[in-house]
Amino acid sequence: MSDTGSQPAHQAGRSLDPHLGRYAARTAGMTASEIRALFAVASRPEVVSLAGGMPYLSALPLESLAADVGQMIAADGLVALQYGSAQGTVELREQICDVMALEGISAHPDDVVVTVGSQMGLDMVTRVFCDPGDVVLAEAPSYVGALGTFSAYQAQVVHVEMDDAGLVPEALRQALAAVKAGGRRVKFLYTIPNFQNPAGVTLSVQRRAEVLEICAQHDVLVVEDNPYGLLGFDGQTYPALRSADPTNVVYLGSFSKTFAPGLRVGWVLAPHAVREKLVLAAESATLCPPAFTQAVVSRYLSQHDWKGQIKTYREAYRERRDATLAAMEQQLPAGCTWTKPQGGFYVWLTVPEGLDTKAMLPRAVTQRVAYVPGTAFYADSFGSRQMRLSYCYPTPERIREGVRRLAAVLEGELELLHTFGTVQHRRLSGAQTPTPDTA
Repeated sequence: MSDTGSQPAHQAGRSLDPHLGRYAARTAGMTASEIRALFAVASRPEVVSLAGGMPYLSALPLESLAADVGQMIAADGLVALQYGSAQGTVELREQICDVMALEGISAHPDDVVVTVGSQMGLDMVTRVFCDPGDVVLAEAPSYVGALGTFSAYQAQVVHVEMDDAGLVPEALRQALAAVKAGGRRVKFLYTIPNFQNPAGVTLSVQRRAEVLEICAQHDVLVVEDNPYGLLGFDGQTYPALRSADPTNVVYLGSFSKTFAPGLRVGWVLAPHAVREKLVLAAESATLCPPAFTQAVVSRYLSQHDWKGQIKTYREAYRERRDATLAAMEQQLPAGCTWTKPQGGFYVWLTVPEGLDTKAMLPRAVTQRVAYVPGTAFYADSFGSRQMRLSYCYPTPERIREGVRRLAAVLEGELELLHTFGTVQHRRLSGAQTPTPDTA
Protein backbone atom coordinates (compact mmCIF):
# COMPACT_ATOMS: atom_id res chain seq x y z
CA MET A 1 0.00 0.00 0.00
CA SER A 2 1.50 3.35 -1.06
CA ASP A 3 2.18 6.11 1.42
CA THR A 4 0.36 9.08 -0.15
CA GLY A 5 1.35 11.23 2.82
CA SER A 6 4.95 11.28 1.56
CA GLN A 7 3.99 12.29 -2.00
CA PRO A 8 4.19 15.86 -3.27
CA ALA A 9 0.86 17.64 -2.95
CA HIS A 10 0.13 17.67 -6.68
CA GLN A 11 0.83 13.92 -6.97
CA ALA A 12 -1.33 13.11 -3.95
CA GLY A 13 -4.14 15.17 -5.44
CA ARG A 14 -3.81 13.42 -8.79
CA SER A 15 -4.09 10.02 -7.12
CA LEU A 16 -7.51 11.08 -5.83
CA ASP A 17 -8.53 12.68 -9.14
CA PRO A 18 -6.73 11.39 -12.24
CA HIS A 19 -8.06 14.35 -14.26
CA LEU A 20 -6.54 16.98 -12.00
CA GLY A 21 -4.03 18.21 -14.55
CA ARG A 22 -6.63 18.49 -17.30
CA TYR A 23 -9.04 21.00 -15.82
CA ALA A 24 -9.22 24.55 -17.09
CA ALA A 25 -7.84 27.22 -14.75
CA ARG A 26 -11.33 28.67 -14.29
CA THR A 27 -12.46 25.56 -12.38
CA ALA A 28 -10.42 26.73 -9.41
CA GLY A 29 -13.19 29.26 -8.79
CA MET A 30 -15.95 26.63 -8.84
CA THR A 31 -16.78 25.75 -5.27
CA ALA A 32 -19.92 24.47 -3.60
CA SER A 33 -21.98 27.20 -1.99
CA GLU A 34 -22.74 27.09 1.71
CA ILE A 35 -26.43 26.93 0.85
CA ARG A 36 -26.04 23.75 -1.18
CA ALA A 37 -24.11 22.15 1.64
CA LEU A 38 -27.00 22.95 3.99
CA PHE A 39 -29.76 21.35 1.92
CA ALA A 40 -29.18 17.77 3.07
CA VAL A 41 -29.44 18.84 6.70
CA ALA A 42 -32.19 21.44 6.28
CA SER A 43 -34.48 19.00 4.47
CA ARG A 44 -34.71 16.73 7.53
CA PRO A 45 -38.24 17.04 8.93
CA GLU A 46 -37.10 17.61 12.49
CA VAL A 47 -35.04 20.66 11.44
CA VAL A 48 -36.76 24.03 11.09
CA SER A 49 -35.09 25.42 7.99
CA LEU A 50 -34.77 29.17 7.87
CA ALA A 51 -32.07 28.67 5.25
CA GLY A 52 -33.34 27.98 1.73
CA GLY A 53 -35.44 30.46 -0.25
CA MET A 54 -38.06 27.98 -1.46
CA PRO A 55 -41.41 29.47 -2.51
CA TYR A 56 -44.59 28.36 -0.74
CA LEU A 57 -46.01 26.26 -3.57
CA SER A 58 -49.01 25.10 -1.54
CA ALA A 59 -50.52 28.46 -2.44
CA LEU A 60 -50.82 27.35 -6.09
CA PRO A 61 -54.05 25.89 -7.57
CA LEU A 62 -52.39 22.56 -8.31
CA GLU A 63 -55.48 20.66 -9.50
CA SER A 64 -56.42 23.21 -12.13
CA LEU A 65 -52.78 23.49 -13.21
CA ALA A 66 -52.64 19.71 -13.66
CA ALA A 67 -55.76 19.81 -15.83
CA ASP A 68 -54.31 22.65 -17.90
CA VAL A 69 -51.08 20.75 -18.55
CA GLY A 70 -53.03 17.70 -19.70
CA GLN A 71 -55.12 19.80 -22.06
CA MET A 72 -52.02 21.53 -23.38
CA ILE A 73 -50.31 18.26 -24.23
CA ALA A 74 -53.45 16.95 -25.92
CA ALA A 75 -53.90 20.11 -28.00
CA ASP A 76 -50.33 21.31 -28.58
CA GLY A 77 -48.07 18.44 -27.56
CA LEU A 78 -46.39 18.13 -30.96
CA VAL A 79 -45.10 21.69 -30.54
CA ALA A 80 -44.57 21.74 -26.78
CA LEU A 81 -42.47 18.55 -26.84
CA GLN A 82 -40.35 19.58 -29.84
CA TYR A 83 -37.19 21.67 -30.19
CA GLY A 84 -37.72 25.42 -30.31
CA SER A 85 -36.01 28.76 -30.82
CA ALA A 86 -32.93 29.66 -28.79
CA GLN A 87 -34.59 32.98 -27.98
CA GLY A 88 -37.81 31.44 -26.69
CA THR A 89 -41.35 31.35 -28.06
CA VAL A 90 -42.81 34.57 -29.41
CA GLU A 91 -45.99 34.15 -27.38
CA LEU A 92 -44.15 33.88 -24.06
CA ARG A 93 -41.85 36.79 -24.89
CA GLU A 94 -44.90 38.95 -25.58
CA GLN A 95 -46.42 37.91 -22.26
CA ILE A 96 -43.16 38.66 -20.47
CA CYS A 97 -43.35 42.21 -21.81
CA ASP A 98 -46.81 42.49 -20.24
CA VAL A 99 -45.41 41.30 -16.90
CA MET A 100 -42.54 43.82 -17.01
CA ALA A 101 -44.98 46.63 -17.86
CA LEU A 102 -46.15 46.42 -14.22
CA GLU A 103 -42.74 47.86 -13.29
CA GLY A 104 -42.84 50.63 -15.86
CA ILE A 105 -40.79 48.81 -18.49
CA SER A 106 -41.67 49.39 -22.13
CA ALA A 107 -40.07 46.56 -24.08
CA HIS A 108 -40.28 44.78 -27.40
CA PRO A 109 -40.47 40.96 -27.50
CA ASP A 110 -37.51 40.92 -29.89
CA ASP A 111 -35.25 42.10 -27.06
CA VAL A 112 -36.31 39.35 -24.65
CA VAL A 113 -34.34 36.09 -24.39
CA VAL A 114 -36.01 33.25 -22.48
CA THR A 115 -33.62 31.36 -20.21
CA VAL A 116 -33.56 28.27 -18.01
CA GLY A 117 -34.14 30.34 -14.89
CA SER A 118 -32.63 33.79 -14.39
CA GLN A 119 -29.45 32.08 -13.14
CA MET A 120 -28.77 31.03 -16.73
CA GLY A 121 -29.32 34.64 -17.78
CA LEU A 122 -26.76 35.83 -15.26
CA ASP A 123 -24.31 33.19 -16.47
CA MET A 124 -24.76 34.29 -20.08
CA VAL A 125 -24.37 37.99 -19.27
CA THR A 126 -21.16 37.29 -17.35
CA ARG A 127 -19.83 35.10 -20.15
CA VAL A 128 -20.56 37.76 -22.75
CA PHE A 129 -19.03 40.68 -20.84
CA CYS A 130 -16.30 39.41 -18.51
CA ASP A 131 -12.75 38.35 -19.26
CA PRO A 132 -10.58 36.89 -16.48
CA GLY A 133 -9.52 39.65 -14.12
CA ASP A 134 -12.36 42.03 -15.00
CA VAL A 135 -14.13 43.62 -12.05
CA VAL A 136 -17.80 43.23 -11.19
CA LEU A 137 -19.30 45.53 -8.58
CA ALA A 138 -21.85 43.87 -6.31
CA GLU A 139 -23.78 44.91 -3.24
CA ALA A 140 -22.41 43.93 0.17
CA PRO A 141 -23.82 41.38 0.86
CA SER A 142 -24.87 39.87 -2.46
CA TYR A 143 -26.69 36.85 -3.90
CA VAL A 144 -24.56 33.74 -3.44
CA GLY A 145 -25.47 32.34 -6.89
CA ALA A 146 -24.18 35.49 -8.55
CA LEU A 147 -20.91 35.36 -6.63
CA GLY A 148 -20.43 31.77 -7.77
CA THR A 149 -21.00 32.74 -11.40
CA PHE A 150 -18.56 35.63 -11.26
CA SER A 151 -15.93 33.42 -9.65
CA ALA A 152 -16.42 30.70 -12.27
CA TYR A 153 -15.62 33.22 -15.03
CA GLN A 154 -12.60 34.50 -13.06
CA ALA A 155 -14.07 37.96 -12.54
CA GLN A 156 -13.05 39.86 -9.43
CA VAL A 157 -15.88 41.04 -7.17
CA VAL A 158 -15.63 44.41 -5.44
CA HIS A 159 -18.41 44.93 -2.92
CA VAL A 160 -20.33 48.20 -2.50
CA GLU A 161 -21.86 49.18 0.83
CA MET A 162 -25.61 49.10 1.43
CA ASP A 163 -27.78 50.56 4.17
CA ASP A 164 -31.50 50.41 4.90
CA ALA A 165 -32.19 52.39 1.70
CA GLY A 166 -30.16 50.02 -0.49
CA LEU A 167 -26.95 50.65 -2.40
CA VAL A 168 -25.13 53.76 -1.15
CA PRO A 169 -24.33 56.07 -4.11
CA GLU A 170 -21.26 57.60 -2.48
CA ALA A 171 -19.88 54.10 -1.78
CA LEU A 172 -20.44 53.29 -5.46
CA ARG A 173 -18.41 56.36 -6.48
CA GLN A 174 -15.62 55.37 -4.11
CA ALA A 175 -15.54 51.80 -5.41
CA LEU A 176 -15.34 52.97 -9.01
CA ALA A 177 -12.53 55.39 -8.18
CA ALA A 178 -10.58 52.73 -6.28
CA VAL A 179 -10.84 50.22 -9.13
CA LYS A 180 -9.76 52.83 -11.68
CA ALA A 181 -6.83 53.88 -9.49
CA GLY A 182 -5.73 50.26 -9.39
CA GLY A 183 -5.63 50.11 -13.18
CA ARG A 184 -8.55 47.71 -13.48
CA ARG A 185 -11.82 47.95 -15.38
CA VAL A 186 -15.34 47.56 -14.06
CA LYS A 187 -17.56 45.70 -16.53
CA PHE A 188 -20.86 46.00 -14.73
CA LEU A 189 -22.71 46.67 -11.51
CA TYR A 190 -24.81 43.73 -10.33
CA THR A 191 -27.74 44.77 -8.18
CA ILE A 192 -30.98 43.35 -6.75
CA PRO A 193 -32.83 46.61 -6.11
CA ASN A 194 -36.08 45.20 -4.70
CA PHE A 195 -36.24 43.23 -1.42
CA GLN A 196 -32.64 42.26 -1.91
CA ASN A 197 -31.28 38.75 -1.44
CA PRO A 198 -29.94 38.31 1.23
CA ALA A 199 -30.43 41.63 3.06
CA GLY A 200 -34.13 42.20 2.34
CA VAL A 201 -33.61 45.95 1.78
CA THR A 202 -34.92 47.98 -1.16
CA LEU A 203 -33.12 50.66 -3.17
CA SER A 204 -34.97 53.92 -2.60
CA VAL A 205 -36.60 55.60 -5.59
CA GLN A 206 -34.43 58.69 -5.04
CA ARG A 207 -31.23 56.63 -5.20
CA ARG A 208 -32.22 54.76 -8.35
CA ALA A 209 -31.69 57.75 -10.61
CA GLU A 210 -28.40 58.59 -8.90
CA VAL A 211 -27.04 55.05 -9.27
CA LEU A 212 -27.95 55.02 -12.96
CA GLU A 213 -26.31 58.42 -13.47
CA ILE A 214 -23.09 57.34 -11.77
CA CYS A 215 -22.84 54.18 -13.87
CA ALA A 216 -23.52 56.08 -17.09
CA GLN A 217 -20.82 58.64 -16.22
CA HIS A 218 -18.30 55.85 -15.66
CA ASP A 219 -19.36 53.76 -18.68
CA VAL A 220 -20.45 50.87 -16.47
CA LEU A 221 -23.29 48.56 -17.46
CA VAL A 222 -26.03 47.86 -14.89
CA VAL A 223 -27.30 44.30 -14.47
CA GLU A 224 -30.63 44.47 -12.65
CA ASP A 225 -31.74 41.17 -11.10
CA ASN A 226 -35.38 41.43 -10.06
CA PRO A 227 -37.02 38.14 -9.04
CA TYR A 228 -38.91 39.66 -6.09
CA GLY A 229 -40.15 42.96 -7.53
CA LEU A 230 -43.84 42.00 -7.62
CA LEU A 231 -43.81 40.64 -4.07
CA GLY A 232 -44.07 43.89 -2.12
CA PHE A 233 -46.23 43.38 0.94
CA ASP A 234 -48.08 46.69 0.60
CA GLY A 235 -48.76 46.02 -3.07
CA GLN A 236 -46.35 48.75 -4.17
CA THR A 237 -44.35 48.04 -7.31
CA TYR A 238 -41.15 50.03 -7.64
CA PRO A 239 -40.04 51.37 -11.03
CA ALA A 240 -37.42 49.10 -12.53
CA LEU A 241 -33.99 50.55 -13.23
CA ARG A 242 -34.51 49.36 -16.78
CA SER A 243 -37.60 51.59 -17.09
CA ALA A 244 -35.43 54.68 -16.56
CA ASP A 245 -32.44 53.67 -18.73
CA PRO A 246 -33.20 51.12 -21.49
CA THR A 247 -29.81 51.57 -23.16
CA ASN A 248 -27.53 50.79 -20.20
CA VAL A 249 -29.48 48.25 -18.12
CA VAL A 250 -29.72 44.51 -18.67
CA TYR A 251 -32.74 43.19 -16.79
CA LEU A 252 -33.03 39.66 -15.38
CA GLY A 253 -36.48 38.28 -14.58
CA SER A 254 -37.89 34.98 -13.38
CA PHE A 255 -41.14 33.09 -12.85
CA SER A 256 -39.54 31.11 -10.02
CA LYS A 257 -40.84 33.39 -7.27
CA THR A 258 -44.16 34.46 -8.82
CA PHE A 259 -45.16 31.05 -10.25
CA ALA A 260 -43.00 27.95 -9.74
CA PRO A 261 -39.22 27.43 -9.58
CA GLY A 262 -39.35 23.84 -10.81
CA LEU A 263 -40.26 25.00 -14.31
CA ARG A 264 -36.97 26.92 -14.54
CA VAL A 265 -38.24 29.71 -16.77
CA GLY A 266 -36.60 33.12 -16.63
CA TRP A 267 -35.59 35.79 -19.08
CA VAL A 268 -33.15 38.54 -19.98
CA LEU A 269 -34.23 41.88 -21.42
CA ALA A 270 -31.23 43.51 -23.06
CA PRO A 271 -30.38 46.33 -25.47
CA HIS A 272 -30.75 45.04 -29.01
CA ALA A 273 -27.05 44.53 -29.78
CA VAL A 274 -26.51 42.72 -26.48
CA ARG A 275 -29.58 40.58 -27.16
CA GLU A 276 -27.93 39.07 -30.23
CA LYS A 277 -24.84 38.07 -28.22
CA LEU A 278 -27.04 36.48 -25.58
CA VAL A 279 -28.92 34.41 -28.17
CA LEU A 280 -25.59 33.07 -29.44
CA ALA A 281 -24.56 32.27 -25.87
CA ALA A 282 -27.87 30.49 -25.27
CA GLU A 283 -27.46 28.40 -28.42
CA SER A 284 -24.04 27.21 -27.30
CA ALA A 285 -25.25 26.42 -23.77
CA THR A 286 -28.62 24.73 -24.21
CA LEU A 287 -29.46 24.98 -27.94
CA CYS A 288 -32.92 26.17 -26.86
CA PRO A 289 -34.89 26.61 -23.63
CA PRO A 290 -37.41 23.81 -23.01
CA ALA A 291 -40.48 24.38 -25.16
CA PHE A 292 -42.60 22.37 -22.71
CA THR A 293 -42.02 24.54 -19.65
CA GLN A 294 -42.42 27.68 -21.75
CA ALA A 295 -45.79 26.36 -22.91
CA VAL A 296 -46.83 25.66 -19.30
CA VAL A 297 -45.95 29.20 -18.22
CA SER A 298 -47.57 30.73 -21.30
CA ARG A 299 -50.81 28.84 -20.75
CA TYR A 300 -50.78 29.79 -17.07
CA LEU A 301 -50.44 33.47 -17.95
CA SER A 302 -53.24 33.31 -20.50
CA GLN A 303 -55.69 31.04 -18.63
CA HIS A 304 -55.19 31.92 -14.94
CA ASP A 305 -55.51 35.01 -12.78
CA TRP A 306 -51.76 35.29 -12.38
CA LYS A 307 -51.99 38.75 -10.83
CA GLY A 308 -54.39 37.36 -8.23
CA GLN A 309 -51.96 34.50 -7.59
CA ILE A 310 -49.17 36.99 -6.94
CA LYS A 311 -51.46 38.73 -4.46
CA THR A 312 -52.00 35.36 -2.72
CA TYR A 313 -48.25 34.85 -2.54
CA ARG A 314 -47.75 38.36 -1.14
CA GLU A 315 -50.29 37.74 1.62
CA ALA A 316 -48.71 34.39 2.54
CA TYR A 317 -45.22 35.88 2.69
CA ARG A 318 -46.36 38.96 4.60
CA GLU A 319 -47.87 36.70 7.27
CA ARG A 320 -44.60 34.80 7.50
CA ARG A 321 -42.53 37.99 7.58
CA ASP A 322 -44.69 39.33 10.41
CA ALA A 323 -44.31 36.08 12.37
CA THR A 324 -40.53 36.22 11.90
CA LEU A 325 -40.11 39.82 13.01
CA ALA A 326 -42.42 39.38 16.01
CA ALA A 327 -40.62 36.23 17.14
CA MET A 328 -37.22 37.88 16.77
CA GLU A 329 -38.35 40.91 18.77
CA GLN A 330 -39.69 38.71 21.56
CA GLN A 331 -36.99 36.05 21.76
CA LEU A 332 -33.58 37.08 20.40
CA PRO A 333 -31.02 38.28 22.95
CA ALA A 334 -29.97 41.90 23.37
CA GLY A 335 -27.39 43.08 20.85
CA CYS A 336 -29.08 41.46 17.85
CA THR A 337 -30.27 43.70 15.03
CA TRP A 338 -32.07 42.91 11.80
CA THR A 339 -33.56 44.38 8.65
CA LYS A 340 -37.31 44.84 8.23
CA PRO A 341 -38.12 43.76 4.67
CA GLN A 342 -41.12 45.25 2.89
CA GLY A 343 -41.31 42.31 0.48
CA GLY A 344 -39.46 39.25 -0.77
CA PHE A 345 -38.17 36.30 1.24
CA TYR A 346 -35.38 37.32 3.63
CA VAL A 347 -34.32 38.95 6.87
CA TRP A 348 -30.65 39.83 7.49
CA LEU A 349 -29.68 39.30 11.12
CA THR A 350 -26.58 40.71 12.83
CA VAL A 351 -25.56 38.97 16.07
CA PRO A 352 -23.61 40.48 19.00
CA GLU A 353 -19.90 41.23 18.75
CA GLY A 354 -17.73 38.17 19.33
CA LEU A 355 -20.08 35.59 17.82
CA ASP A 356 -19.35 33.83 14.54
CA THR A 357 -22.42 32.58 12.69
CA LYS A 358 -20.49 30.11 10.57
CA ALA A 359 -18.73 28.62 13.57
CA MET A 360 -21.96 28.23 15.51
CA LEU A 361 -23.94 26.65 12.66
CA PRO A 362 -23.14 23.03 13.73
CA ARG A 363 -24.54 23.80 17.18
CA ALA A 364 -27.66 25.30 15.58
CA VAL A 365 -28.21 22.20 13.46
CA THR A 366 -27.82 20.08 16.59
CA GLN A 367 -30.62 22.20 18.07
CA ARG A 368 -32.64 21.49 14.89
CA VAL A 369 -32.65 24.90 13.26
CA ALA A 370 -30.81 25.97 10.10
CA TYR A 371 -29.82 29.32 8.59
CA VAL A 372 -27.23 30.54 6.10
CA PRO A 373 -24.08 32.15 7.55
CA GLY A 374 -23.36 35.66 6.30
CA THR A 375 -19.97 34.71 4.87
CA ALA A 376 -21.76 32.91 2.02
CA PHE A 377 -22.85 36.29 0.63
CA TYR A 378 -19.45 37.95 0.42
CA ALA A 379 -16.57 37.33 -1.95
CA ASP A 380 -14.08 38.48 0.67
CA SER A 381 -15.04 36.37 3.73
CA PHE A 382 -16.82 39.18 5.54
CA GLY A 383 -20.18 38.58 7.19
CA SER A 384 -19.10 36.45 10.14
CA ARG A 385 -21.56 38.26 12.43
CA GLN A 386 -24.48 37.99 10.01
CA MET A 387 -26.92 35.36 8.89
CA ARG A 388 -29.75 35.15 6.38
CA LEU A 389 -33.11 33.94 7.63
CA SER A 390 -35.68 32.88 5.05
CA TYR A 391 -39.35 33.03 6.02
CA CYS A 392 -40.96 32.11 2.69
CA TYR A 393 -41.43 28.36 3.16
CA PRO A 394 -42.14 27.40 6.81
CA THR A 395 -45.54 28.00 8.35
CA PRO A 396 -45.79 30.83 10.91
CA GLU A 397 -45.89 28.22 13.68
CA ARG A 398 -42.68 26.60 12.44
CA ILE A 399 -41.06 30.00 12.07
CA ARG A 400 -41.80 30.87 15.69
CA GLU A 401 -40.36 27.54 16.82
CA GLY A 402 -37.30 28.01 14.62
CA VAL A 403 -36.62 31.46 16.07
CA ARG A 404 -37.06 30.06 19.59
CA ARG A 405 -34.42 27.41 18.86
CA LEU A 406 -32.13 29.98 17.27
CA ALA A 407 -32.49 32.24 20.31
CA ALA A 408 -31.45 29.36 22.58
CA VAL A 409 -28.36 28.76 20.45
CA LEU A 410 -27.41 32.44 20.57
CA GLU A 411 -27.90 32.56 24.35
CA GLY A 412 -25.65 29.53 24.71
CA GLU A 413 -22.98 31.10 22.51
CA LEU A 414 -23.11 34.33 24.47
CA GLU A 415 -22.74 32.43 27.74
CA LEU A 416 -19.62 30.72 26.39
CA LEU A 417 -18.29 34.04 25.19
CA HIS A 418 -18.81 35.73 28.55
CA THR A 419 -17.32 32.77 30.43
CA PHE A 420 -14.25 31.99 28.35
CA GLY A 421 -13.57 35.04 26.21
CA THR A 422 -13.46 35.37 22.44
CA VAL A 423 -10.58 33.03 21.53
CA GLN A 424 -11.68 30.18 23.77
CA HIS A 425 -15.25 30.66 22.63
CA ARG A 426 -14.18 30.34 19.00
CA ARG A 427 -12.35 27.10 19.77
CA LEU A 428 -15.36 25.61 21.53
CA SER A 429 -17.54 26.63 18.59
CA GLY A 430 -15.28 24.87 16.11
CA ALA A 431 -13.90 28.00 14.42
CA GLN A 432 -10.23 28.21 13.57
CA THR A 433 -8.38 30.72 15.73
CA PRO A 434 -6.03 32.84 13.61
CA THR A 435 -2.33 32.28 14.11
CA PRO A 436 0.43 34.78 13.27
CA ASP A 437 0.77 33.05 9.90
CA THR A 438 -2.93 33.15 8.98
CA ALA A 439 -4.28 36.26 10.69
